[in-house]
Amino acid sequence: MIFLVFCDVGIRARYFRFSFVLNCPNCRYCGRSFRMAIRDMLLPEFDQEMANTRKLLERVPERIPDYKPHPKSMPFSRLAGHVAELPGWAKETFTKEVLEFDMDNFVPFDPKTRQEVLDAFDKNSKAGREALAAAPDEAFGVIWSLKNTKGDTIFAMPRAACYRGMVMNHMIHHRAQLGVYLRLNEIEIPGMYGPSADEMKFWTEAQSA
Repeated sequence: MIFLVFCDVGIRARYFRFSFVLNCPNCRYCGRSFRMAIRDMLLPEFDQEMANTRKLLERVPERIPDYKPHPKSMPFSRLAGHVAELPGWAKETFTKEVLEFDMDNFVPFDPKTRQEVLDAFDKNSKAGREALAAAPDEAFGVIWSLKNTKGDTIFAMPRAACYRGMVMNHMIHHRAQLGVYLRLNEIEIPGMYGPSADEMKFWTEAQSA
C-alpha cells in the first residue's frame, strides 16, 4: 500500500514534474501518514499524456490530406480522429460496467480539419479526466465488459486493466502512428518524453550561438 506523507524529511519520489513524499505505513520522522487514492496516482500521468497528445494533434494540417502509408493503414483523417476520441473512453470505463458495441451501426469519427480534431479531443479528454477524478478506489477492481449486440462478451477485465490497456496504452499506440504519418508528410513533430529530432535541431543551434 502507498501512503502520502506530509514530512519534509521523508523519502521523496519524483513523477515527471510532480513530486510527492512516500512512505509505508508511517513516516518514521513524524509518524503521520495519509493514504493516496488510486485516482490521485493516475491523474498526473493522464494530464501529461493528454498534453503530449494535444501537442501532436496541433501539428495535423488544417486541411487533413487524403493519405495513408499503406493500403491496409487507416486514412490520416480517421487516425487523427481516433486519437482524439480515445480519451473519452475513460468516461465509458468508469461510468459503466458493460458497454454494448454495435459494429453494424458504428460511424467512425472522420474529421476533415485540424479544428474538428482539437475540439473533439478537448471535449473527450475533459470528460475522461472528470470520470477518472471521480472514481473511488473500489471502482478499479470492478469487472468491465465489452459486448456485442447479441450479448456475446468480447472481453471482460478489471476496470484498472481496461483503463490502462484500452484507454491509455491504446491512445499512445495510435499517437505514435500519427507521428509517423506526420513525419512521412514532412511535418515537424514535437517531442513526447524529450526533444524530437526537430527540436534537437533548434537546441543544437542555440547551444552553438
